[in-house]
Amino acid sequence: QLQIVESGGGLVQPGGSLRLSCTASGFTLGTYAVGWFRQAPGKGREGISCINSDGETYEYAVKGRFTLSRDGAKNTVYLQMDSLKPEDTGVYYCAADPVSCSVHMFEYWGQGTQVTVSS
Repeated sequence: QLQIVESGGGLVQPGGSLRLSCTASGFTLGTYAVGWFRQAPGKGREGISCINSDGETYEYAVKGRFTLSRDGAKNTVYLQMDSLKPEDTGVYYCAADPVSCSVHMFEYWGQGTQVTVSS
């Protein structure tokens, strides 16, 4: 059974950092495109960044403060989030697709992890 689980969310003060993890079971993340998305309260879901199976990465909604990386040995993709702002608050999702980052809808999704940036 293919499954994705996100972890690492929580409450952090403005200016702080968090590292989110996306771990897969049942398939090898390194052979998939893996993207991070988020949904703020009352808003639609937006793409943050994505990494293709060849290692090429893309940044979308947030540029310069968030960094995506992949650890093949742990079958995990990370999202390092620095200089967090209150507007970064939302549910963060990891998704994977066997094709590429350019697909319209990713095939596999995690349940999401809550990130709250507040003093």
